[in-house]
Amino acid sequence: MRHLRTGLVLTFLAGGAALLLGGIGGGSRLAGVRDDELNLFTRVLDVVRRDYLEPVDEHRLVLGAVRGLLAELDPNSAFLDSDAYAALRGDASGEVQGLGIEITKRRDGSIEVVSPVDGTPAAKADIRARDQIASICPTDPTEEWSEECRSSESMTLFEAVRLLRGPKGSKVTIHVLRRGSDVPQPYTLVREVVKVRPVEGRMLEPRYPYVRIRAFREGTLEDLERALRQLHEEADGSFEGLILDLRNNPGGLLEQAARVADVWLTEGLVAYTEGRIEGQRREFRAHAAGTEPSYPVTVLVNAGTAGSSEILAGALKDHQRALIVGTKTFGRGSVQTLYPLEGGGRLGLTTALYYTPSGRPIREVGITPDIAVGAVLAWEAPKDPAAPRRATPEPNLGEDGLEGGRGAQSDVQLDRALEVLKSRSYFEGMKGSQKARELQTSAGEGASGGDQTPF
Repeated sequence: MRHLRTGLVLTFLAGGAALLLGGIGGGSRLAGVRDDELNLFTRVLDVVRRDYLEPVDEHRLVLGAVRGLLAELDPNSAFLDSDAYAALRGDASGEVQGLGIEITKRRDGSIEVVSPVDGTPAAKADIRARDQIASICPTDPTEEWSEECRSSESMTLFEAVRLLRGPKGSKVTIHVLRRGSDVPQPYTLVREVVKVRPVEGRMLEPRYPYVRIRAFREGTLEDLERALRQLHEEADGSFEGLILDLRNNPGGLLEQAARVADVWLTEGLVAYTEGRIEGQRREFRAHAAGTEPSYPVTVLVNAGTAGSSEILAGALKDHQRALIVGTKTFGRGSVQTLYPLEGGGRLGLTTALYYTPSGRPIREVGITPDIAVGAVLAWEAPKDPAAPRRATPEPNLGEDGLEGGRGAQSDVQLDRALEVLKSRSYFEGMKGSQKARELQTSAGEGASGGDQTPF
């Protein structure tokens, strides 16, 4: 099996689903299920086929029964037909036509936004992490599906993805329920080609670099290493401290996140998963080779930080290698395995949970920052470039700490992270602490391995 991504979540850009590829093995006999219970299904299907008011599509009924079976388990276990699986595989290219949001299915059945992507239709419309999509309505006559709005309560995650995606230039309306409001608000968005550069870096001040990772895909580690080399050249080789921005990072490939953590860790456990079967128990460890110097690091997180980005933040926090600044992360931490099925479809089944090095679960818990910093302030850009910046009277955001107005010149989370870097007192006692040494040597004991994969 091969781990693909973290948390059962789909994105309209790429990445964001952590999966394992596997096959369905073993015989067809179901231990613990009586023959009369198995006969019940065929009996019901036979009666429906024979006596229902109008002719039925038996293939559709069988697929509906499969979906119902998986719905009894948890929101993240699901059936993907061949089209849905092909679309999921296409995500790995980092380019799709859609809205630029990643969504997940919650336990209560609602569709929730994990994170918008900067510069996309969703971000421009101010769609935020934790928003709930109550319904999806086509507004473009070229759409092939029903013109009536569809409630998200009864649709699977993959159906929601199918409805939200579409050709560039076409429109879709979503009704969004935001925390603190009782009435969903309509947003009509025009689909675009969504392609995101995973890593960017720049110098905030001399010897104080800023690196942002937007998603974890194939090549993210190489992009990061390239950015760090360039920043080291600008800083004449040494940093006073570094800010790693994981805000609104919905996750992606777990292996890439673990390798990125290894950039700042010399040894020890990075993350592990535990499941029911041996194959789902896996761990990732750091190595001394290729490790960055031991300068201070602050990591920016918010409610849109999810999946493998939570793994990275949790590893650096547990090893006391970095201080986490911002707001509590999303809390996505289940592992999905994809099993091939007849006809080209896939069974996505929850098979494990993933944990930080200290054994803390992430699912529905998230990563709590060391230094809580909430709203992001938008700054008015002065007409004179030499004039000082002036903050607007009101913050663009509330408690979630999501990034504010798209023309923002600064934000308080970033400013606070830089302030923390400059105040070395925050980092006193972190390097070489007893807790860090314990994690480096024995944190994996009793875990028998493990890796995470949230899709």
